[in-house]
Amino acid sequence: MHRVMTVYGTRPEAIKMAPLVAALEADERFTPIVAVTGQHREMLDQVNVLFGIEPHHDLDLMVPGATLAELTARTVQATAGLLAAERPDVVVVQGDTTTVLSTSLAAFYERIPVVHLEAGLRTGDVRSPFPEEANRRLTAPLAGLHLAPTSTSRANLVREAIGPDQIAVTGNTVIDALQWTTSRPVSFRDARVQDWVDEAHAGRDLLLVTAHRRESWGAPMVEAISAVRDLAEARPELRVLLPMHRNPVVREAIEPLLSSLDNVLLTEPLDYHEFAHALAAATVVVTDSGGVQEEAPSLGKPVLVMRDTTERPEAVQAGTVRLVGTDGAVIRAALEELLDDPLAYAEMANAVNPYGDGRAAERSVAAIAELLGVGRRAADFDSRSGSDRGAALITV
Repeated sequence: MHRVMTVYGTRPEAIKMAPLVAALEADERFTPIVAVTGQHREMLDQVNVLFGIEPHHDLDLMVPGATLAELTARTVQATAGLLAAERPDVVVVQGDTTTVLSTSLAAFYERIPVVHLEAGLRTGDVRSPFPEEANRRLTAPLAGLHLAPTSTSRANLVREAIGPDQIAVTGNTVIDALQWTTSRPVSFRDARVQDWVDEAHAGRDLLLVTAHRRESWGAPMVEAISAVRDLAEARPELRVLLPMHRNPVVREAIEPLLSSLDNVLLTEPLDYHEFAHALAAATVVVTDSGGVQEEAPSLGKPVLVMRDTTERPEAVQAGTVRLVGTDGAVIRAALEELLDDPLAYAEMANAVNPYGDGRAAERSVAAIAELLGVGRRAADFDSRSGSDRGAALITV
């Protein structure tokens, strides 16, 4: 059997890699080897437990206060040593983190083929998001197989002189993971979150907010969160749920503005199972996250993105996502429109899902099989055909 090593380090990577790990485990042609870098320690572990993944190797590389340069150097050295010892037939990385770039570079040095899951996302601005845009651009020439989630991502890669035969359009595995997760009942650890989710299902408006992007730190984040505060003060009947990122820079911008309001609930990060169900209950989502831009449209949730650029234009074009930047007046006006105008809300909450049908992991495994000479790839994912409610392949 062919040995396929998956390497990941953050919660978003784990969520999107989990369906692929499950599909590889179910395929007798492959022996999956799971390695984690620990870039997000606690949140990473939660996702692995949820999906029943026990890593074969835990490099545990994160050091408090480490700079991006220090983390990159540590990850290159550690993954190079692991790859030299294990000698897998192929290495799979996911997305645009420091783990992705570092592992791809280490695999290149070890002459081991790299497969890039969720390849081809681009904003066109190498500094936004930072450092993710640079990470994914630099990973592209190191990869031998690019698993692009959409035809837009494929076109981005072709423009960068990646051969079309090296690209498979798979859909995004985040939809596989979301379908599986939201189909399973959840019990929230925080009773207050449970109460607010229950109220949302009963018809009360719930605004779900996430914020963490490095390029928004400081004044931009303060202005954006101030808009949420002003809206919450003006609408005491509105519930605002904000799971806070653990970074102290983010918390310093959020807590002084929102912690005193009775209709705002600041919590520790929700685990993925909880977050998926909170997302399903929300009325509107305000975020600077990449993954949420993919997940929310499949649940029919309007998304306001607190960024000026996005590497996920498909949902913007479909009308389910709107870029609002960090200008407070723009954010508040957009929120008020969605909360007050049923027609404007309906235009965004149309459940058009350009990102997947629940079979992205299946297509990814087929493309890896073709790369290794033991199968043929499947037809590319086409968001214009078929259903977005396909059965996910995860089993635990």
